[in-house]
Amino acid sequence: MGKFSELSKTTVGIQRFESNRWTNQAKPHDTLDLCQLLNNDLAATVMKYPKRFIGLGTLPMQAPDLAVKEMYRCVNELGFPGVQIGSHVNDWDLNAPELFPIYAAAEQLNCCLFVHPWDMQTDGRMSKYWFPWLIGMPSETTIAICSMIMGGVFEMFPRLRVCFAHGGGSFPYTLGRISHGFNVRPDLCAVHNNIDPKKYLGSFYTDSLVHDAHALKLLSDIVGKDKVMLGTDYPFPLGEHEPGKLIESMEEFDEEVKDKLMFDNALAFLDLDRKQFE
Repeated sequence: MGKFSELSKTTVGIQRFESNRWTNQAKPHDTLDLCQLLNNDLAATVMKYPKRFIGLGTLPMQAPDLAVKEMYRCVNELGFPGVQIGSHVNDWDLNAPELFPIYAAAEQLNCCLFVHPWDMQTDGRMSKYWFPWLIGMPSETTIAICSMIMGGVFEMFPRLRVCFAHGGGSFPYTLGRISHGFNVRPDLCAVHNNIDPKKYLGSFYTDSLVHDAHALKLLSDIVGKDKVMLGTDYPFPLGEHEPGKLIESMEEFDEEVKDKLMFDNALAFLDLDRKQFE
């Protein structure tokens, strides 16, 4: 796959911090202080190793005015191409009107959004067998995608670049059910947007972290081979032990498709030039 592809697994990364729980539940200005601390430290790491890391900022999402302010700083001062947000913000799903100023700012700044699930149900029937991580996270991501589609976010902000973690959760594999339900019960599903969810395929990215060759093949067929990019979940237990191994093992993918999933699609999502990492 060429020199850059071999280097991509070790010299290009997106460093992220799992801070959603703290940054959503703390007081807004305390959250802003924490976000600035995290973002400044991350920027210093990226500056020290510019060919190894790319930074995604953290925002005080429960205070959209402060989040917009910090997004501007992340992009204009720290040089981040994007930010990471959670699958919801406390009681707001991602179609909440309160979040629209953040999406408008992201479009204006050409700032991409990486959506990671958080705050899954952990009690009752979900308290056993690690269900919150095995089942809850894919469900959270599916709710985030459907909220943005059915809530009309992609219609209102067509230039928004969004990537959903963990292969888009269960969305790619339940899309037929979602679309069918949307069309047979528009009174319940098409309340804010009357466009079939299937028509938004190609409007957003997912990562490749699905741990199964059949799932990765279906994901790339559904979402599009130009919209899936390498995901590792490093250093967490559910991460791929050898990042990129599943992509490289896919006999159905030619070298061009493997290059797309390994690095080209990520560069497109981040709107970066591969030359800066060679």
